[in-house]
Amino acid sequence: MESAKDIWERALGELQIQVSKANYTTWLRDSQGISCQDNLFSVGVPNTFIAEWLSKRFSPLARKTLIEIIGRNVDIQFVVHQGEGVIPSPIASIQNDGGTSTKTRTNTFNPKYTFDNFIVGNCNRLACTAALETVRNPGKDYNPLFIYSDAGQGKTHLLHAIGHEAVHNGLRVAYTSGEQFTSEFVSAVRQKQVEHFRSKFRDIHMFLFDDIQFINDKKQTLQSFLNTFNELHNNSCQIVITAECSPKDMTLLSNRMKSRFEGGLVASLQAPDFETCLLILKAKVGAKMTTELDQALRLIAERIYESVRQVEGTLAYLIAQVKLAGTTLTPQTVHRLLTSPSNKPGKSTLQLVANYFDLSVEDLIGKKRDRTAALARQVAMYLLREHSSYSFVEIGKTLGNRSHATALHGYKKIASELAINPTLCEQVLEIRGKIK
Repeated sequence: MESAKDIWERALGELQIQVSKANYTTWLRDSQGISCQDNLFSVGVPNTFIAEWLSKRFSPLARKTLIEIIGRNVDIQFVVHQGEGVIPSPIASIQNDGGTSTKTRTNTFNPKYTFDNFIVGNCNRLACTAALETVRNPGKDYNPLFIYSDAGQGKTHLLHAIGHEAVHNGLRVAYTSGEQFTSEFVSAVRQKQVEHFRSKFRDIHMFLFDDIQFINDKKQTLQSFLNTFNELHNNSCQIVITAECSPKDMTLLSNRMKSRFEGGLVASLQAPDFETCLLILKAKVGAKMTTELDQALRLIAERIYESVRQVEGTLAYLIAQVKLAGTTLTPQTVHRLLTSPSNKPGKSTLQLVANYFDLSVEDLIGKKRDRTAALARQVAMYLLREHSSYSFVEIGKTLGNRSHATALHGYKKIASELAINPTLCEQVLEIRGKIK
């Protein structure tokens, strides 16, 4: 009988084809099959952060792949695996006290997100400086520190960097996300263990909260957070919060809560400018800089980017292409790959999506607003983004001159739904398989 380890190795071979190289390297490469019992397949990963990310984003795709390999229905779970032991994934309470703590020390922070590899430019200098100050003087000048930006600008990177430094300095740190906080709070209410839930955030030096917009419309969860916030703030605990918008733009947030957030420092992360893009590219390449390579990177940096993630994604695409071709990154190859018809979101993808949903391309890019047309349009936005280096501005124009915000919303909508909607996941995979 084939072992869980061997089965997962086969699954990884399939997944490596279906996901981007960057996603595979970051999230899946170091995973391993642990067991398959009672139709539950357990996959071990290095830390809690990766376990949570895979559970949210990759479960449907991974489960579908496993079912095809095993030949029967199974569920999948991602767990932290160290040697022969499995560690569950609770809200992390991290301590560095020379081994005297009775609590488990958990490496919940992404090892790739540190201050050392955070590229500082005019677009993020204030937020980065403030983040460093919270570690040097926790609970002092910038408390709370509220960092906001659009997706992919580096706010979670900064939050994890703070966590790494704080633990290194011997501070007790509690880290959670809006989604995780909500899930555990609801569970605590059902089990009548709210006091136990609240106790997780006592006796700490630093409280890191990612994506607070997730609880913006959840009244009871928000009240629980406010109680926790007030208690920690009164005890001079350093609080750092991230969000996708500023406190004043969170319309459902009470004025009382907004004033709490604005009582410290509110700092934004902006889209990277040319100089920052160039610094990011040079750091990612990590090779000895030649005149030709420098010119190639400058050509990439001259494009208009809306996020750090988009810069990194474009570079990953180019490096993969030149490796496949057995060439090097030169200004000529950059120009060819970023302007070739195969890299543009063309009519072929729109036609594939339209055909799948039994629509015409005119319906897709037009003003039709029924449920099928709206879903098909958002799927098109998602696929165009995943299969090209185009910005959301360009994708919006391709789909009937719609705005950047509409294209961004459509992409995010599908990306988030893929983790919880198996039917949608299968639809997207089927269309994606037909894209050359």
